[in-house]
Amino acid sequence: MSGHTFHRAPVRVYWELTRACDLACRHCRANAERQPAPDELDTIACERVIHDLASAGPPMPHVVFTGGDPFRRPDLRRLVRYAVARGLGVSVAPSATPEVTPETVRALRDAGVAAMSLSVDGATPARHDGLRGVLGCFGWTLVAAQRIVEAGIPLQVNTLVAAETAADLEEIAALVGRLGAARWSLFFLVATGRGRLLRALAPREAELTLRWLAGRAPAWPFTATTTEAPHFRRVVIERMRAAGATGAAIARTATARGFGIRDGNGIMFVAANGDVTPSGFLPLVVGNVRDASALALYREHPRFRALRAPDGFHGRCGVCRFRSVCGGSRARAYAGTGDYLASEPYCIYRPPKR
Repeated sequence: MSGHTFHRAPVRVYWELTRACDLACRHCRANAERQPAPDELDTIACERVIHDLASAGPPMPHVVFTGGDPFRRPDLRRLVRYAVARGLGVSVAPSATPEVTPETVRALRDAGVAAMSLSVDGATPARHDGLRGVLGCFGWTLVAAQRIVEAGIPLQVNTLVAAETAADLEEIAALVGRLGAARWSLFFLVATGRGRLLRALAPREAELTLRWLAGRAPAWPFTATTTEAPHFRRVVIERMRAAGATGAAIARTATARGFGIRDGNGIMFVAANGDVTPSGFLPLVVGNVRDASALALYREHPRFRALRAPDGFHGRCGVCRFRSVCGGSRARAYAGTGDYLASEPYCIYRPPKR
């Protein structure tokens, strides 16, 4: 179990540099606004947090600058350079707007950015723009993707999985391939922020989608992953076992693909105002980086400790044989029950009785 528990430092830090954004996405976690909030961390405060995270030593956390739209921060390139100079890997997740110019993309590349991500929630303009809330966003996304790939920056495409998008996934997968993306991450809806207005898949539908993904992914020219659906790992392991894979091969896959990482275990979120939570979709504030070390909060706060101890999860998740590599979406458990240690509502797996 220790190989799937990340006590020392987060693997990925999702950092909401700003909530300012020109889009109006129907599933926005951040409830983004047009203008920056007055309580956003300033540049010096951000650099202090970066210095704190770098004190973890190798292997260093990887920081994902997100938002809102991080391109609305005039100091974005400075922060990328500052973090890279201190040994942190950095990715940037901008909104697809005309601000993603060839010049800004090349500037981020030259600053040392390791990857960039864009969201594609439909295979046609009508479907995508209907979720993004701005006419023309689909076209901007395709142009931005081309500029990122042409600059030599690995591109990740993020796609919402909900009742409104599920029928479009096969076509979106084909589009992801045409865009030249290195990774496709399917985000299974958590009812938080504006996402409460959309319809999540039923548990059986979610299971069938995960099985479809596991079956189709080996043929794609990009890596497929999930966000807030860690039980995809159970589906992958079951498929490997059915194909005759050895325990050693399964263990190598689990290690290589970061099995075990989930809200609070390898993941930490820093909000625009400095609040720290176990993830952007699990809004349980444990402190603020203005007056506490982000690294210390991750290591020592009781909520983070509980999230790294799957034996203490409640219900089926606490006794499941896959609890160390999966553990369920803690954010969805909290959104559905108010208990962040409760069973994963999406998962239909029933652990054998002891």
